Amino acid sequence: MKKITLDTKGHNPGHYAPGVIAGGMLYISGQLSLDLDTRKVCTGDIKDHMHLALHNVERVLHAAGLTRKDVVQCRVYLTDIENWQAANEAYAEFFGEHTPARVVVPVSDLHFGCLAEIEAIAEVK
Repeated sequence: MKKITLDTKGHNPGHYAPGVIAGGMLYISGQLSLDLDTRKVCTGDIKDHMHLALHNVERVLHAAGLTRKDVVQCRVYLTDIENWQAANEAYAEFFGEHTPARVVVPVSDLHFGCLAEIEAIAEVK
């Protein structure tokens, strides 16, 4: 098992979780919505929050030498299923023609009060 860590300097919005490589797969948590210094929820709509979470995923992918095209599955956690359309639009913009399988999980309380979280799984080649 190998841990992929990130330098959080200059990337204040969001909660950055490291990636873990195990069994030929990279597991990433793209949690977001808290400012690391103030611990306050970041401003913006759900689409903005999805972009932040996806940016977190991309930073871990890059640190592991991978790209968006290596992602095979994403699990999206939302506090309100009504946000799915906006979240889906951000997801589609991020991945473009490459659309890995996704699972939407509505939950009432996310990690650290986040509005959205993403867990991505990428294939390590």
